[in-house]
Amino acid sequence: MEKFHIVKSMGTPLDRANVDTDQIVPKQFLKLVQRTGFGKFLFYDWRFEPDGSPKKDFVLNDERYSASHILLAGDNFGCGSSREHAAWALKDYGFDVIIAPSFADIFYNNCFKNGILPISVDRAMIDDLMRTNSPIEVDLQNQTIKYNDKSISFEIDPGRKKTLLEGLDDIAVTLQHEEKISAFEKAHHL
Repeated sequence: MEKFHIVKSMGTPLDRANVDTDQIVPKQFLKLVQRTGFGKFLFYDWRFEPDGSPKKDFVLNDERYSASHILLAGDNFGCGSSREHAAWALKDYGFDVIIAPSFADIFYNNCFKNGILPISVDRAMIDDLMRTNSPIEVDLQNQTIKYNDKSISFEIDPGRKKTLLEGLDDIAVTLQHEEKISAFEKAHHL
């Protein structure tokens, strides 16, 4: 994974609660076996008409958010099935940060495994972020969200913070303990 740096962009406001993984990436697009290529299917049924033309009233089709790396969402984002494809689609589309009042547990974990920073803030803060017309800056190292003249802090597990800052996936984390693993194998004749 790439190391996580400060992310600064407009926030894309998706003010919907209970957005499930089937809405994030519909089942008919799960045929791909690699992690890339899913971005074009992100929120497909909400983004496109049956003939494939973009729906004018969906936020991802709004030119103001075309370069956004921050998704602002409602309660219980990522609920539904445990498919990791949802995180793959969000990352492939270009989102590095998702800010919401709450996340489904499996989706929350899948975000970290795929280099996405999920941040939980209260509903009033999300509402304020969705109303702003200025860029939002997310600084993982200092655990702050800055926009307009405001700066708020957020909580994150120190281990998860480290993996994002250092760009470590599960294998890289395991390899950090290679000496201990080898010593254990040697001691147990594995």
